[in-house]
Amino acid sequence: MENKKISPWAWIPTLYFAEGLPYVAVMTISVMMYKRLGISNTDIALYTGWLYLPWVIKPFWSPFVDIIRTKRWWILTMQWILAIALAGVAFSIPTPFFFQLTLAFFWVVGFTSATHDIAADGFYMHALDEHDQSLYVGIRSTFYRVATLVGQGLLVIIAGLIETNSGLPPARLQINADPAVVNQTCTLPVYANPIDTTGEMHFVYTNSVVNVGTKTPKTIVANSKGDKTAYADYSKAMFDSVKHLNEQNGFVSAIKTTAVSKSADDGKGTFFSWLKGHFGEDYIVSDQSNSILVVGVRLNKKPESNKTIVLVVTNKSGDKSIKLEQDKLSTRFEFNEKNWNKTAYLYFEIDHKLSTKASATFEGASGNIPFAWLVAIGVLSLFFFVVVVYHSWALPRPKSDNDREVLTTSQIFHDFFGTFGSFFTKKQIWIAILFMLLYRLPESQLVKLIQPFLVDPVDKGGLGLTTGEVGLVYGTFGIIGLTIGGIIGGIVAAKGGLKKWLWPMAWSMSLTCLTFVYLSYFQNHSLLIVNICVFIEQFGYGFGFTAYMLYLIYFSEGEHKTAHYAICTGFMALGMMIPGMAAGWLQEAIGYRHFFVWTMICCAATITVCAFVKIDPLFGKKNKLEDKQS
Repeated sequence: MENKKISPWAWIPTLYFAEGLPYVAVMTISVMMYKRLGISNTDIALYTGWLYLPWVIKPFWSPFVDIIRTKRWWILTMQWILAIALAGVAFSIPTPFFFQLTLAFFWVVGFTSATHDIAADGFYMHALDEHDQSLYVGIRSTFYRVATLVGQGLLVIIAGLIETNSGLPPARLQINADPAVVNQTCTLPVYANPIDTTGEMHFVYTNSVVNVGTKTPKTIVANSKGDKTAYADYSKAMFDSVKHLNEQNGFVSAIKTTAVSKSADDGKGTFFSWLKGHFGEDYIVSDQSNSILVVGVRLNKKPESNKTIVLVVTNKSGDKSIKLEQDKLSTRFEFNEKNWNKTAYLYFEIDHKLSTKASATFEGASGNIPFAWLVAIGVLSLFFFVVVVYHSWALPRPKSDNDREVLTTSQIFHDFFGTFGSFFTKKQIWIAILFMLLYRLPESQLVKLIQPFLVDPVDKGGLGLTTGEVGLVYGTFGIIGLTIGGIIGGIVAAKGGLKKWLWPMAWSMSLTCLTFVYLSYFQNHSLLIVNICVFIEQFGYGFGFTAYMLYLIYFSEGEHKTAHYAICTGFMALGMMIPGMAAGWLQEAIGYRHFFVWTMICCAATITVCAFVKIDPLFGKKNKLEDKQS
């Protein structure tokens, strides 16, 4: 029976959108949710960090996806499980043991999502010919990225709207920063006016509108005796005071931290010292510190007995250079009948690099936080119930993705080990592995340091952009360049084939790194120049990455293409992980300029591995069959 013709546009966008959502749910949304629900940073980092494990080890069970049933069956089954598991997360949130229960369901989501990735990538290769695989490789990447933006944006917005509208009136705070003003001392604020305890219950800040300078003196008077101290040390003392008082008054649970010895923190080894001495840059480092601000917040009246009102303060709008410290200090406060008339403190840092007036608005929400996240995760669960029904109709039934014959247990394990064996006996296997590990060597290091380079001050080798400017540069122009590069790469590869475009894409991946060499050596740039350079580099990466993805597909061709592609992605992750782990250490040793020069030297590895790989010149071209027949 001939299968009906279904356009790839009917299922590729939704399939890869569905592939991206559970990943961002496990890796990003879970962190935000636990933070809102009062879990400590220590526990969040520890337990959610382990949730990445399914994607690391997924190649080890990929042969089962290839051996048992069709990829279409695996996709639909995993989407049903994802819908149910996400519902489990949602309905576990209001329970007393929500942390343990939601973590258990997130583990199910993680392993199911990783399996879904294997099946979806395998199905893509079965359902499309080589030409269409090349053509749509940029489309699938684009919708995967869209899923991450929707997950981090829309779902969090839904939760935030419910939080805002289901409790006490939102407590709004506006901070205005002026670079013409030098910020002197910063004291723990007190309420200038009496608080109305007779009206409706609400939260009140010590000041709802605060003006603050962005520049700071090197030293300030620290006490009534006139003793002076460095502003940086004064900031640290204020930070510690805020943390201590919030914990002492019961607004925040005290978190024990393990002290790190100075030797463990600073001891980077003899090789580091040698490298820094011979290849490092000399900077005249400024001692300019960020300006700080402390704002207090409290309830206007006593809550009911045994009732806790939770307040969560977040940035709602404005310049990101005015930052509410929440990495080490909690911005989630619990008010009750014992501490309602005491003050909880918020600690802000204002970027000293601000050159124009800026403002930011913050909002404290006290709504039903568990219900808000139940709805947000519930929407995600509902999406998978809908999409699995849609995919039951929309996913084609390619002939090459047929059910296998019924296998015995011994045959399954024989095929399982045979799949790995067949991968490592492919022609050019070691060249292919080197290609997978080294093609992205420059970018694997560069990607870790782009944002730190943009935000670090000029006297430390960076560009001195504010946090808000970095968000504009990397979060808009960078993503636009990456997306356009990927789409154009897919179009040209589909027209000319992978072999024809391998070298242009490799050079694109390599030469565009020069933009950061330029930016680091000539640091006095306008924001427009920085945007153009980041756009060029990200466009080059997106264009060049197309060749990498197509080569993984090409090398995976054969009987066990699904499992072999998953193994290839394992080497891809390894090639990004190891160089990336060392990138920060290397940059600290030799400085940004020499680090970017080093990434250009690493481009030799990208070009070299391309010289040794052998690719069918017809792979990916639309007229492959005609060329073969002629």
